[in-house]
Amino acid sequence: MIAAALEPPARAPDFSLVGDDGKTYTLADFAGRILILYFYPKDSTPGCTQQACDFRDHLPGLTRSGAVVVGVSPDSVASHQRFKQKFSLPFLLLADPGATVAAQYGAYGEKNMYGKKMQGILRTTFVISPHGDLVDVHRRVSVKGHVDKLAQSLNTLS
Repeated sequence: MIAAALEPPARAPDFSLVGDDGKTYTLADFAGRILILYFYPKDSTPGCTQQACDFRDHLPGLTRSGAVVVGVSPDSVASHQRFKQKFSLPFLLLADPGATVAAQYGAYGEKNMYGKKMQGILRTTFVISPHGDLVDVHRRVSVKGHVDKLAQSLNTLS
């Protein structure tokens, strides 16, 4: 299930995932816009909540750069709906049960949690061009300061 890590200027893999609004989305639905596709392990956990809230709080600056933010985790649509409502998240969350899309993007693999090695979502953010090409990848993201760094790198792309 683990895929090789994607690097720019590779083509972003297509996907078909259900969003928190019940609609199915593919990569083509974001054509013409910069897509910030971020993979995170689990709704309503401390790190994932902080990351989502950071994206929420920085969304105006990110969208001024022409970007759209989309979060992806293995959680269910219902879990995403609760998470989104609880923290007033103004962006789309996609359900990736089984982490199939995360694996295609290389955002699934071995990680160390509390000294125990396990397979799971690797916190990773991909910046995808309006034409569907990877232009930037942030791997093994540290939540604190990540969205600030991402916003700065978007300014260099614009």
